[in-house]
Amino acid sequence: MRTPAPRSKRQAAPANLSARVGDHIILEAELDGRIVARFGGHSVGLGAFSPEAARLAQDLHKGLPLASFTSARRNVAREIDLLVRRLARCGLLEYRLGHARKREEQVVIEPQVPEYWPRTPRLRASDVLVLSRFAYTRRRGNDMVLESPLAPALFRICNPRIAGLLALLSTPRQVNALRRQAGLSGDELLALLLDCRMLFKIETAGDDAARRSEGDDNLVLWDFHDLLFHARSTEGRHANPLGGVYPYAGTIPALPAVRPCWPGNKIELSSVSGGDSRDISPFAALLRNRHSTRDFDDARPITLAELARFLDGAARVLSRWKSGPAAAGDPVVDYAVRPYPSAGASHELELYLAIHRCDGLERGVYHYDADGHALVSIGAALHDLEALLTGAQLSMGASAAPQIVILIAARFGRISWKYSSIAYALILKNVGVLLQTFYLMATDMGLGGCAIGSVNVDLFARMTGIELHVEGPVGQFVIGRGAPSSFADD
Repeated sequence: MRTPAPRSKRQAAPANLSARVGDHIILEAELDGRIVARFGGHSVGLGAFSPEAARLAQDLHKGLPLASFTSARRNVAREIDLLVRRLARCGLLEYRLGHARKREEQVVIEPQVPEYWPRTPRLRASDVLVLSRFAYTRRRGNDMVLESPLAPALFRICNPRIAGLLALLSTPRQVNALRRQAGLSGDELLALLLDCRMLFKIETAGDDAARRSEGDDNLVLWDFHDLLFHARSTEGRHANPLGGVYPYAGTIPALPAVRPCWPGNKIELSSVSGGDSRDISPFAALLRNRHSTRDFDDARPITLAELARFLDGAARVLSRWKSGPAAAGDPVVDYAVRPYPSAGASHELELYLAIHRCDGLERGVYHYDADGHALVSIGAALHDLEALLTGAQLSMGASAAPQIVILIAARFGRISWKYSSIAYALILKNVGVLLQTFYLMATDMGLGGCAIGSVNVDLFARMTGIELHVEGPVGQFVIGRGAPSSFADD
């Protein structure tokens, strides 16, 4: 994800682009000069500022033009610039693009990631622009918003004429033609949309290959709904509530844990299954003993030998083979056999291990080479490892960080190359199969394990340097030696 440009290279901000805090946010100046943002019972300290800067900060409720402080040399302007960027990193800022000569809003830009800062790349009259196939509009309450799973911000559309502009951009248009047809007073909106990957440039209007790839060949392999589902059902690329927040608790009663029986005659199975229900096979007993463990024994952490045995039994490559063409023209495909099933034998899932406590293995993040049965350090930064471990701890509601977090990632092109419309759904089914395999292997070894429902796609991209649409996290599993008094459930 891009970060704000250094001051020496910063573009001049458009005069009609302003920054403001949301209506639910109050900026308060303390007696010692500190400014605090308060919202929803929470408070965020933003640092100490001069009395003049504290006074000007109140203008952020109605909006401060970015040009008034991003390129100014006065000390107070530098203070406001610092304050605004701190607010942006906390996700407390939005940006208003107004009409150059009229006091009306065109769009309001809502950042979806903390690192977003509006930029307006220069456009030439001859540049050809077209709408991304991943961009879409929808109603949100009383607003119309433009979004994309590739974009670091969404656009709240305030002027109905912009909807007409987007319709024009469904086919490639030159910038000079858009200026005439859409009645644009400047290029700021087009530049902001281009910066957020809502639009992209092509060389000529008939360049269909460029329209499919949008400048990145890996995007060719994605269907619109799959990339949207991946970005919106994970953490890191949107600002929506995430996880067990019970959004409908006051609206609709919870469904019962067990579905009511269908009416009609019942066929009792206990009388025909034979034997005592307690006299079951070892595998059935393993299934019944499976449970989630959220607290671990850090005095006796899992060992490297145990981890090696766990991965050997649950995830390593057992053999490799190539398919022959079933019919004329069918491609020859490379396959690998692993201990768990996979849709179409694709085996697109990769394992990355965040090690906190493992006897015989240093802390860090490792990729599991399933073919060579080896761990390879990826050189992740310490603060990213801490963020991953803390996120897992919070997701489980645990009292301490887990010993090991196994991050399950997908090489998306491995499966979308073959399957259309159902590729991402198949990946999630494969994740479910692998999680159950992990649970059973952990239970068999007397270890504790717990599946985690959320993943952070931006954190993974930062650790690996891989774009979220090329390879990204789709599941997590915690493994370690369970604490003696650990509460077990599900």
